[in-house]
Amino acid sequence: MMVDALPDLATWLTHASSWHDSLPSLLTHSPDWTVLAQQFNQDLMSDVQKAFNNFVRTGQIWAFFIGIILGYLFKSFTTFG
Repeated sequence: MMVDALPDLATWLTHASSWHDSLPSLLTHSPDWTVLAQQFNQDLMSDVQKAFNNFVRTGQIWAFFIGIILGYLFKSFTTFG
C-alpha cells in the first residue's frame, strides 16, 4: 500500500513548489477585519463587573478564601524544613 502512494507523493512534491505563486492572491482576498471587528459591540468593564457580582452573589468568593487558607495550612504542615 505504501508503494502505491510513492508516485503520488513524488507528484505532490514537484507541484508543491508552485504554491508560493498563489500565496499573494490568497492574501489579497482576505476578509476586511475592520468591518468584522465593528460588528461586535461589547462593554468589557460591564462584563467584568457582572462576572464579579455573580462570583460574590453565589458565594464562590468564600470558597475561594477558604481554599486559600486551607491550602496554605496544608502546605505548611506538609513541608519539612
